[in-house]
Amino acid sequence: MASSAPSQPVATALLFLLGALALAPFTPAAAALVGGALLALTLGNPRQGLTRTWTHRLLPLAVVGLGADMNLRAVAKAGLHGLGYTAISLAVVLALGWWLARWLKVERDAGLLISVGTAICGGSAIAAVAPVLRAKEHETSVALATVFLLNAAALVVFPPLGHATGLSQDAFGLWAALAIHDTSSVVGAGLAYGPRALEVATTVKLARALWIVPLTLGIGWLVARRGEASPDAPPVKKPWFIAGFLAMAALVTFVPILHVPGQLVAAVARRVLVLTLFLIGAGLSREALRSVGLRPFLQGLLLWLIVGSLGLGAVKLGLLAVG
Repeated sequence: MASSAPSQPVATALLFLLGALALAPFTPAAAALVGGALLALTLGNPRQGLTRTWTHRLLPLAVVGLGADMNLRAVAKAGLHGLGYTAISLAVVLALGWWLARWLKVERDAGLLISVGTAICGGSAIAAVAPVLRAKEHETSVALATVFLLNAAALVVFPPLGHATGLSQDAFGLWAALAIHDTSSVVGAGLAYGPRALEVATTVKLARALWIVPLTLGIGWLVARRGEASPDAPPVKKPWFIAGFLAMAALVTFVPILHVPGQLVAAVARRVLVLTLFLIGAGLSREALRSVGLRPFLQGLLLWLIVGSLGLGAVKLGLLAVG
């Protein structure tokens, strides 16, 4: 332990330096995420609590800010089309996740959390469902770590794969929104692919995120019927950033004088998003990697590969389209 003490000031200094670099316009989203992860896995992150707190604070603010550069009419059109795809995707992913968990003999609650995180929006969905499900701490940690690792991979892999398969920006945005777990990685991948991909990915993803509330309430009802409800489970957190995103888009759409300031707000939001991705990477730890058992990780990986492949095929064949 004594030998690691001198590295803490160095790691802290690098954390703040790399965080500042993430705000620079020349830093790509993927580099910020990978840089944060490398720092955490080599020198360690002595400010885990700080990075976790600011990740939760900055992500919704960045999403709201992105609405300042989007046309509400286009947002509504993409969101309504994505709503139907999301409903079908939700049912398919939950069914596949249930089957894979049984086949791989994954613990029931851990398997359900991984399935929910894949079906809706990763860590946010897991965090909402876990207390209602009364999941054990290690089950929640395993699900979160599995989703985190796959999110990091998606942010790096999806944009070049989209280019290699010739996806348009509309097609890529739709595919990313349906096949990537967390909002941060969906928006980050869209940002890396292009402005239209970012718009489609964000709107469809937010439509997907709306399912957190009904699904969590439904699971809570089923758990209560089984007599397993946690008496001190916290209430479901409402995804307020969705309303903020739509309100911001409405302002710049219907108040023309706000269009130019809105572009500035959105530009700042994009850099805040890149900083958030750096903080997400810095939140990774060796303990989290070790906590991911082989079977839960295989369930999450196979489910992600199946969903991503089916989504890519459907988009390429024209079965799914923005409108």
